[in-house]
Amino acid sequence: MGAPDLEELREFTARLRCVEAGGDAGLGIEWLDAIETLKSVGCAAQAVITDGVATSIRADRRARGLSRVEWDCGIASQIALARRESPNRGGRHLGFAQVLVHEMPHTLDLLRSGRLNEWRATLLVRETACLSAEDRGIVDRRLCADPGILDGVGDQGLVARAKALAAELDAASVVRRHRKAVSERRVTTRPAPDSMAYLSVLMPVEQAVCLQATLGRDADSLIATGSSGDRTRNQLMVDLLFARGTGQAVASGVPVAVNLVLSDETLLAGGNEAAQLQGYGPVPAGIARQLVADAVGADTEVSLQRVYSCPQSGALTAMESQSRTFPKGLAKLIDLRDRTCRTPWCDAPIRHHDHIRSHGKFGRTSVRNGSGLCEACNYAKEAPGWVARPVTRPGRRHVIDLGTPTGHHYRSTAPPLPTPARHSAAEAVLIAFLRAS
Repeated sequence: MGAPDLEELREFTARLRCVEAGGDAGLGIEWLDAIETLKSVGCAAQAVITDGVATSIRADRRARGLSRVEWDCGIASQIALARRESPNRGGRHLGFAQVLVHEMPHTLDLLRSGRLNEWRATLLVRETACLSAEDRGIVDRRLCADPGILDGVGDQGLVARAKALAAELDAASVVRRHRKAVSERRVTTRPAPDSMAYLSVLMPVEQAVCLQATLGRDADSLIATGSSGDRTRNQLMVDLLFARGTGQAVASGVPVAVNLVLSDETLLAGGNEAAQLQGYGPVPAGIARQLVADAVGADTEVSLQRVYSCPQSGALTAMESQSRTFPKGLAKLIDLRDRTCRTPWCDAPIRHHDHIRSHGKFGRTSVRNGSGLCEACNYAKEAPGWVARPVTRPGRRHVIDLGTPTGHHYRSTAPPLPTPARHSAAEAVLIAFLRAS
């Protein structure tokens, strides 16, 4: 039998949706094993198709005489949209597929057979990234040519074997990779449940171990001397890290701006609707009010600025502006409306304020024709074949129709603002700008 066609695949997917739990545990384990194999086979098929799509697009652009720098533009974004993931993940999927198809055929075969899952295949690709194609092929052959070599080996064991082989084949490239990794050290944050956040620091291992040991030692000292204030060791380590990083005991005293978008009712009348903290996401109403109250109670400047939304749809319609130039106010309005990059499934921070219909095609510099995009998505949509247009109707939330070179279309709808008190046609929503004086 040959490969199934697209309709057969969709019919099989529809049948699989009807699977229900049964009472036979032994049969259930067989189902789990079979579906896990199916997932691996599907990942292998996606890798082959992804490489084929990229090869086809490049060949078409080359045949049309486009410059080499344009051959790859936007391909990763198309892959991401098709897989309902961010452009960053689309780039990873594309790179993963190209390596498997062209440099690691034994790994691809194990994936196709279900003996290796996508994550473990990704680990092999990652740990050999610094090697030449020839050396990568040697690692592929020595670890994956025989399906029994990695049977029962855990993720850490797999990574250790790949690292050892990489160092054996090309120690200099491993050293260069380490130096490059050190140059990419950074600090990032991401939301966590219950209005918390993860602060992640990527740094050399010796620095990380030293930092953690120092915080632990000082927390133990505070506990031993009775100065912990009933805080646990973990709580003390976090508080020490914050104090040493900012020079302050609480966040309200730190000289930074925080944009908090909340309804007038939430701020002034005890409303329960969540506020939006720019760069984080939803914040419970009580916590939002407390943030404003703490800022007022401290030696902190707090200013309020009204924005207006449609009471029915929550669409952002206007903003009270004190800016001297219109573009600056317009950019702020777009930031508040879009919050993150407007490409579907991309949550990256806004870096560019883009004309949806390009300025060269007589697109207006307006809130309707403007969108917030990350740098990668803005460059991707400039590739040949990409089209975008605003489809917003008056009184509705802002919508962008995004078309790819393959003719597929995706829609992006701006998130609603917090619901204001219902007292006028154009309802007021407040932004609290918290800044230490």
